[in-house]
Amino acid sequence: MECRELTAFAVDRLTGASEDTAQRELDRHLELCAACREEAECIERAWTALGQDADAQVTPEFRDRTLALLEDEMLRARIREFQPKARWARLVAEAAAVLLACVAGFWLARRGPAPPAAVPTAAPTVRPDAILRDNPRLANVSYRAGADGKLEVGFDVTARQTVSGRPEDPAMGKLLAYLLARNAETAGEKSRAIELVSEHYHSGAAASPDIVAALTSTLKKDPNPGVRKKAADTLAAFPTTPDIRAAFLEALRADRNPAVRLTAIEALAASAKEAPDQKTIESLREKAQDPAENGFVRAKAASALKNF
Repeated sequence: MECRELTAFAVDRLTGASEDTAQRELDRHLELCAACREEAECIERAWTALGQDADAQVTPEFRDRTLALLEDEMLRARIREFQPKARWARLVAEAAAVLLACVAGFWLARRGPAPPAAVPTAAPTVRPDAILRDNPRLANVSYRAGADGKLEVGFDVTARQTVSGRPEDPAMGKLLAYLLARNAETAGEKSRAIELVSEHYHSGAAASPDIVAALTSTLKKDPNPGVRKKAADTLAAFPTTPDIRAAFLEALRADRNPAVRLTAIEALAASAKEAPDQKTIESLREKAQDPAENGFVRAKAASALKNF
């Protein structure tokens, strides 16, 4: 590496984003360059100071405005579909039927006589008027000319559903876990799902096993460090269970984001203070003595050990 690359290499090491080869290259350069060694120490001190700042409080107005901007940006990337009001639904359906009939007639005239019909294997035909009766939203629309001369229009029909229930209701727990584990396709959607869980399961309240499983899975596997941090913060607010402790021990050992490792230390230390756990103490001791670990993480682990 060259001196001009120091900042990028140093920040990657602090965030856990650098590969082993890059770390060794940085170490070799720092051994030979006193100026870069001093600069690297300044960067680490600044990183440590920033880590000591309390998290900024997010106001409801800022969160609502941010979510609105994110939603607007996501909508720009999607195909906007016209959804006729009830007054126009019949006219639009009739116009669409006439258009499809004209297209079918033109296509058949160009194609010539139809070949003998094959044995039908498609799903049963659904009447369009039955689908359009409630003015649903049609998504993933596709068009295809069938071998028997018919036109096929495929689409997904979506309808809004509303479910209400108390947070301790197992059915609501399953629904929230599903939203978190399977229905969130982007980092922003998953973060909002985690916030939803955090808002309705307050500190000290036991969450359902489904929610705990979804959050621990997110903490272990999600590629986005910010999403993993939110999952860790939410798990830290729940009463510790063996699954939660195991997830934090794994995060402390292997998560590349120092902020996640710090949350893991705080949660494990709080749990061990109530019920001392030998594996937790050993893991904290290893982190406190690990020369390759971030300085602030080492200090946090050492501070936690003093309470035992």
